[in-house]
Amino acid sequence: MKKILAAILLVALCLSLFAFTGCNVSDGGATTDGGNGGSKDEESTTKEQIDVEVNPLPESLIYDGSAVEITFYHTMGANLRGVLDKYVEKFNEMYPNITITHSQVGSYDDVRDKISTELTAGNQPNIAYCYPDHVALYNLADAVVTLDDFIASTATVTKDDGTTETYGLTQEQIDDFIDAYYDEGRQFGDGKMYTMPLSKSTEVLYYNATFFEEHDLKVPTNWDEMEEVCKKILEIDPNCIPLGYDSESNWFITMCEQLNSDYTTANGDNPEDHFLFDNETNREFVKRFSEWYYEGYVTTQELFGAYTSGLFAATEGQRSYMCIGSSAGASYQRPDKNDEGQYPFEVGITTVPQISSDNRKVISQGPSVCIFEADDQEVAASWLFVKYLTTCVEFQAEFGMVSGYVPVLESVAEFAPYKAYIDSANGGSGITALSAKVCLEQKDAYYVSPAFNGSSEARDQVGVLMQYCMTQYKNVAGDDGAIDAMIEEAFMAAVEECIYMS
Repeated sequence: MKKILAAILLVALCLSLFAFTGCNVSDGGATTDGGNGGSKDEESTTKEQIDVEVNPLPESLIYDGSAVEITFYHTMGANLRGVLDKYVEKFNEMYPNITITHSQVGSYDDVRDKISTELTAGNQPNIAYCYPDHVALYNLADAVVTLDDFIASTATVTKDDGTTETYGLTQEQIDDFIDAYYDEGRQFGDGKMYTMPLSKSTEVLYYNATFFEEHDLKVPTNWDEMEEVCKKILEIDPNCIPLGYDSESNWFITMCEQLNSDYTTANGDNPEDHFLFDNETNREFVKRFSEWYYEGYVTTQELFGAYTSGLFAATEGQRSYMCIGSSAGASYQRPDKNDEGQYPFEVGITTVPQISSDNRKVISQGPSVCIFEADDQEVAASWLFVKYLTTCVEFQAEFGMVSGYVPVLESVAEFAPYKAYIDSANGGSGITALSAKVCLEQKDAYYVSPAFNGSSEARDQVGVLMQYCMTQYKNVAGDDGAIDAMIEEAFMAAVEECIYMS
């Protein structure tokens, strides 16, 4: 395939890299995933609706059994690298001439930054963990391989034992992907497939099930109920902050989805075409949640100064009794065992509150993988490995159980070892399984968003907007006109900053 032109890459990436920020998530700590903002993009589609032009792959892009070395950048800690090594070995039993060199680069942002630098010299990896915003950045240099022709290929390749497999994906394999996870790969405005989902997470509502039972509190299913239960909790424990919400950006974007309100779109030729979030519906929910902060009902990671899981897991001093955070960070929501070896309280996990049960929306997060332009046989071998990791039920199950992330295949739920893992779910020792169980039960509610040059800036700016309005509310409380003016000004400034940075 075509070589990357270093000069073009250098200009494109230098002009745009400063405008992109992403999430800092690894398997080694508490997580607040990002990178998948919501959108009311009219061209968003599902895998059943996509109708893209697919051409037969040239022979040079079908793996021919030759010796190839491919590199893979990721964020895996030692425990997950052990899982990956096990399945690299299994892959090599089928394709012994493909050598896979993989390395932990750091956080997702570190992967993005390292690749952006290497692209200018043409020494990027073959495969990498990615979020949509990262791919939008790489696409400024036409660096990412589109996968449609690979997926559709009906060619066969021969494994080391003489058996063959279809080079592309069968319809059964495509249908096995959870829809929103698979559809993320097409959220770049042109309908083409750039990524394959590897493992996923979302946001869930953690609550102190012991406290809720003791005080006969109803677990909130919508935002009106959330407000009422926060009032009651504050009456019971005046020193607490009833709710912690780790990501202001996710909160804003999820509300747009739940309300069917505009956020961003990948359509349009000019920067101002993309940023649609300054509207009355969105200003109203920001006003409401700013009042919640003023009343002491809620705090966020940025306003609290740390992950709110620490507040939720606390057993003395100030604490919270609910927390909305990453499903992959479930173990950080659990309190330490006491001197008797017992957990001080049981953690409950459920879906984040909704506006309506008819339009359930929760954010889809977690890493996908993309393939970079390289020599044809390197790309071919990379596709085979990506296909293996994303469609292998055994790998998906084991990786999910070790990482706390959710498998991307529906069939994993019925795979015996994973099913036993889910059956062990509880609010103590089995909290990661409980989190995964909730994620699987809400698979039809996930949303993903289009990515474009500026989508990452929009995500950042709506988070800053939420923080600003929450903290400034106290200065105008009681004056409805002043509150509205403050919020309107904040929205206008956020849109202007998005346009300026695009």
